[in-house]
Amino acid sequence: MPEMSGFRRWVCLDVGECLIDETRIWSTWADVLGVPRFTLAAVVGGAILRGETHVEAFDLLGRPDWVDHWEAVDAAYGAFRPSDLYPDALPALALLRSSGYGVAVMGNQPACRHDQLLALGVDVDVLAMSEALGVAKPDPAFFARAVELMGSPEPGHVVYVGDRVDNDVLASLAAGLRAIWIRRGPWGLLHHLPTGAPAVPQARSLAELSDLLPACFTPSHLGGTRVK
Repeated sequence: MPEMSGFRRWVCLDVGECLIDETRIWSTWADVLGVPRFTLAAVVGGAILRGETHVEAFDLLGRPDWVDHWEAVDAAYGAFRPSDLYPDALPALALLRSSGYGVAVMGNQPACRHDQLLALGVDVDVLAMSEALGVAKPDPAFFARAVELMGSPEPGHVVYVGDRVDNDVLASLAAGLRAIWIRRGPWGLLHHLPTGAPAVPQARSLAELSDLLPACFTPSHLGGTRVK
């Protein structure tokens, strides 16, 4: 059962590549910048493999001015659409809640995404975006704020689900939370756990969460095997 020692067990999910397929936003960036979509995808993938960020990818494409195009991209992209949701997103959230878990959705996103996710039917106990919080991953303060919004359960009673090793997996573990690595999207598929990092459960879809979660809450989970 999801109750443990008087504390409620929580599952906190990222937004991008966890609930939302980001194909359309990256395609929009390519179109606005006048870069072929396939080229942008390949260059971003290469940057991920080298441990770099999208900033280095845009520099390589000769577009260091990309930050000047935020408004144009926002206008072209608009709001989240139902088609942007991964098919397993809403069913997984519903199953988690019906199973008695507290469910939160928190990610590095503009504040406007809050209402857009609500409009898509994302029905959870806690919903908050980094811009509104004033702090973003991988800052430990982001996870501290997340736990506070959940009613301050013990951090070990919270599992964070995300696609990125740096922002999601390692950062949440460092904050004392548990982690599940969702292996989809460019970061989820191309990132790798560094040598010596704690092993974490991995999922290819959110449909696998229910099977993975019980083991996440065992006392020995955080002290488990390490990647060699």
